[in-house]
Amino acid sequence: MQLIDRIEDQMSATGLPLVSITLAAVPCPDTPVILMLHWHGFLHEKIANIEGANTVAYTPVPSSALQVNERWGDVASVDQATLDAAWRLGAWDVSREERLPCVRKGATTKEPLECLQAFGAYPYGVNGQQLTVSDAPDSDELLTVAARRGYLRWKFRPVKGGIWNEVAADITLTADGHREGPCPMVVTCERYDSGRQCVYRLGVPRGEDIAAAT
Repeated sequence: MQLIDRIEDQMSATGLPLVSITLAAVPCPDTPVILMLHWHGFLHEKIANIEGANTVAYTPVPSSALQVNERWGDVASVDQATLDAAWRLGAWDVSREERLPCVRKGATTKEPLECLQAFGAYPYGVNGQQLTVSDAPDSDELLTVAARRGYLRWKFRPVKGGIWNEVAADITLTADGHREGPCPMVVTCERYDSGRQCVYRLGVPRGEDIAAAT
C-alpha cells in the first residue's frame, strides 16, 4: 500500500500546510481504508464577493477524506504503509488505536461521534461550511462495519509540508523536515485486539545518540 504519493499529490494541489494525518480501517482484509488530511488554513468569509470587501468571518479549511482501495492482507501491512509515510514525512511518532464497536452495551456517548469523524463523516459544520471534503464512496458501508466490529485508527503529524518544522528538534530530519525511506521501524503491534493502543516512536531528540535510540 502506497500512501506517500496520495498525500504528496494532495499537498501539491492545496498548497496548504498539514496539521495531522489519520488513517481509519475496519478489521477486515481487502476493505477500503480512509485517509484523512487535516489542513491548517482558513476560508475568508465576506459579505460580498468583490475586490476590497472586508472579511467578516474565518472558517477552517475542510479536511480531505480520501478512499484508498489498495488490497491488504493483514493489519501489519497497513501499519507498515503508515509507518513508511510517516517516516518519510518526518513525523515524530505514529499512534495506533484499536477502537471498540460503538454500537454495544456500555458505549459512551462520544464513541459514535469519534467513529464518524475517523471515517470523514462529520455530522455538523461550522458557519454553514462542511468540516470535510470527502472522496470516499464506501464510507457509509465502512461505518456500518466499524460500528459493529470496531475499527483501527492511525495518526501522525508530518513535519515536511506541515506546521511543525520550527519546533521539530529531531536529529533524524533533513532541513526540509523529511527522512529518506524506507522506514527502518519493525512492526510490533500485529495482532488486532480491540481497546488497545500502541505508539511507534520514529524521531530522535537532539542530544540523544541515534544508535542507542534504535
